[in-house]
Amino acid sequence: MQSVAENKKSNNIAEYIIYMYQMEDLIRSYQGNRGEIKTFVVEKYPVSDEEKAEISDWYLALLDKMKGQKILEKGHLEELNTLVSELAHIHWNLLKSDPTYFEAYGKAKPFIIEAVMQAEGQDLGNEIQICLNGVYGLLLCRLLGKKVSEEQLKSADAYGDILSTLSYHYKVKNTISKN
Repeated sequence: MQSVAENKKSNNIAEYIIYMYQMEDLIRSYQGNRGEIKTFVVEKYPVSDEEKAEISDWYLALLDKMKGQKILEKGHLEELNTLVSELAHIHWNLLKSDPTYFEAYGKAKPFIIEAVMQAEGQDLGNEIQICLNGVYGLLLCRLLGKKVSEEQLKSADAYGDILSTLSYHYKVKNTISKN
């Protein structure tokens, strides 16, 4: 699990964030019950006992972080919120400097506005959080076998264009800062 998460984190930060949202929700679905997470999640992996122990440690460490940050019922890990803020910062800079990105944003903006209108005053976070939520919402619908509307597909596609560009720029920025 850790290697899957780390691979996503180093290659596509938006995918990593969405993956971690899924892991948070998986832990919530078992109300943070350690025994149930081991039995119904970890034991289902077709891997060696040693690998299951590593997977179990990863899930339980994530559970402990969630408990420590008091987000076992709702919310996201501080690390993920920080990453979303970093992506939002890149977003604002690209809007000012990259005409291609500005054009892609123009395609996503009506969907962002629609999400804000549908929220009826509820705080959805910044525009990048809205894009992440939109893509994650589509993933959840598919996982739950719910019908996905044409509008959802269009919005997720527009959000995905924004997120993939931001992920690329995030990776470039972090590759440069490491060297």
